[in-house]
Amino acid sequence: MAITDVATFIGGFPFRPVAEATPDDLLRHMDRLGIDRAWVGSLPSILHQDPAPANGGLYDATRPHRDRLLPVPTVNPEQARWQDDVNRALEAGAPAVRVYPGYQGIAEVGPQMRVVIVTAAAAGLPVILTVRFEDIRQRHPIDVAPEPTAAGVRTLVRMDEQVRVLVSHADRAFIEETHFGLTAAEQQRVLWDIAWVWGPPEDHLAHLVRSVGAKRFAFGTGLPLRLGEAAFARLELTGVAREVRQQILERNVDDWRLRAPREEGGNSVL
Repeated sequence: MAITDVATFIGGFPFRPVAEATPDDLLRHMDRLGIDRAWVGSLPSILHQDPAPANGGLYDATRPHRDRLLPVPTVNPEQARWQDDVNRALEAGAPAVRVYPGYQGIAEVGPQMRVVIVTAAAAGLPVILTVRFEDIRQRHPIDVAPEPTAAGVRTLVRMDEQVRVLVSHADRAFIEETHFGLTAAEQQRVLWDIAWVWGPPEDHLAHLVRSVGAKRFAFGTGLPLRLGEAAFARLELTGVAREVRQQILERNVDDWRLRAPREEGGNSVL
């Protein structure tokens, strides 16, 4: 088995300088930390009205390392031909797509979000929603995009039985409010990364592993915006059995996905 990090990025962050944000930098950190594969997003695409050029840069940057760096492009349903971005994701073998309703200026459960969520589901692509990139106390004064809400995530999951949502950078309160408001079947279609869940002394991660269940969590660091070592430390300090830690590090994300990543040349959805 291989350790998979579902929360990494490359490129420049719109609100502050980010050091070591190239594919080579990411690979160096992965080698140092023992991470085998990473789902990689494009930081510049967060604020691009049309994310296609940034997605193209993401594909080009990860192509030489596709055995380890899996591109996760951004889709903006505000764009007239956003379906092309979904089709390109399929052709590139992307494991998921990203949507940022707060930064893209769309309602988190409005008609645009509904159509992109259902379209991705029909294509077998999970959708990644990122709750936050930085602590609210560190955000730039013009970084005022609203964060996703627990009620919004629950509504999205209920839009179609094929929908799968990976919620990234959520804290304990967000996870509990969402998870315990879903049915048992709906809970199985949501996966949480551990990039923003606190460890000691609050032991939020240990509590969630016990109450929500270890199978609902995937490993995520937030590189390069966050320290990769912190995610490993939080997981190690939960005190759970080694088998459970390995489940989060290696197996859960692959078990959860609707189907295996498509090879290049996958079927168009529209």
